[in-house]
Amino acid sequence: MTDYFINKKKIINDPVFGFINLQSELVFDLIEHPYMQRLRRIKQLGLSYLVYPGANHSRFEHALGASHLMRQAISVLRLKGHEISEEEADAVTVAILLHDIGHAPFSHVLENTLVEIPHETISLLMMNELNRQFNGKLDLAIKIFKNQYKKQFLHQLVASQLDMDRLDYLSRDSFFTGVAEGIVGIDRIIKMLTVWNDQLAVDYKGIYSIEKFLIARRLMYWQVYLHKTVVSAEFLLINILKRAKELWAQGENLFTTPTLKLFLDNNFSHADFFQNILVHGKNVLDWYALLDDNDILSSVKEWQSHSDPVLSKLSQNLINRQLFRIKLTDRPVSKKWMEKTLNQITKQITNDKNLSSYLLMSGEITNSAYNRHTENIKILFKNGKVKDMGKASDINLSVLTKTVRKYFTCYPKELDIN
Repeated sequence: MTDYFINKKKIINDPVFGFINLQSELVFDLIEHPYMQRLRRIKQLGLSYLVYPGANHSRFEHALGASHLMRQAISVLRLKGHEISEEEADAVTVAILLHDIGHAPFSHVLENTLVEIPHETISLLMMNELNRQFNGKLDLAIKIFKNQYKKQFLHQLVASQLDMDRLDYLSRDSFFTGVAEGIVGIDRIIKMLTVWNDQLAVDYKGIYSIEKFLIARRLMYWQVYLHKTVVSAEFLLINILKRAKELWAQGENLFTTPTLKLFLDNNFSHADFFQNILVHGKNVLDWYALLDDNDILSSVKEWQSHSDPVLSKLSQNLINRQLFRIKLTDRPVSKKWMEKTLNQITKQITNDKNLSSYLLMSGEITNSAYNRHTENIKILFKNGKVKDMGKASDINLSVLTKTVRKYFTCYPKELDIN
């Protein structure tokens, strides 16, 4: 086989940030790996495209964007005299590039439906497997990701209340949804970053940009991530898969892709992933790495014509965007109302109370833009003193630190509720 030179210092044209330079050969090789290519087939915002038609961007784009912002942050911190070696720069860039690599299809929607393991855990398992395949080249990246490296500020660039992940997804999701409230001054925020006592901090001149960032995050949660119609669609999909798993367990014949079939057929535990058990010649992690949005949507599309009335109805509702009506309240819905509605669903639609529960969904959603009880955003003043953002700001940030909780119920629009 003839060896030939491959130029790994690529330039990628990103619609949000313009040209992105890949400055590391390791980053290029990781991007080319099937684990990373899988993220092209997982939507960043799950089912949000049913509300915002442009929200079809992928987790792959987000990972590239976050790694681009990481390189910018490294350059700024170096200019301010904070020592970051080339090895550390590569490692923290790899850490942010791979931070979402373990996401389930449709982002968080299926995290506790098909696989009851947090995506952060699977991301770390995938990083460890990549490290094995790349002969230990990810050792430092994994240490930074796990916050086990001596320079804590590097971990905070990957995971904190002001990390490159949040800066990218706010701008990217705002761009593709068209929700202008999510636009933040990323360039200024990054240029205001500094390090104090091995902690990531923000120069006091950037305080107004941070206020805007926190407000934008709160608004994006209510307008995009927790939009009530998106919540309705997500729980519709959850119930579709719950019904599919139940029918599968009963021996019903369902169309599925081979990968989805494996996850309908098994309830894989943490141990199954950690021990890398073999199933049909592949370990569980490699099977998981084949699972993406296409497996789910192609199966749901076929389930529209299934003989089971609940599975077919729910699948038709999702595919044709006939989403359930959703009501948000400040208090949990009473058991009496739920029971009454369940009876009406049985009477008007299913004629079977056991099946009616699939057509009535309830739960709660929460929104907290700034958590004072985790790592706070530190503001560094001219005199060298540092204050928490909540105390440094001259506006009342209590609305941003308060956890707002709302309760919801979803039911078919055709239901005639008396």
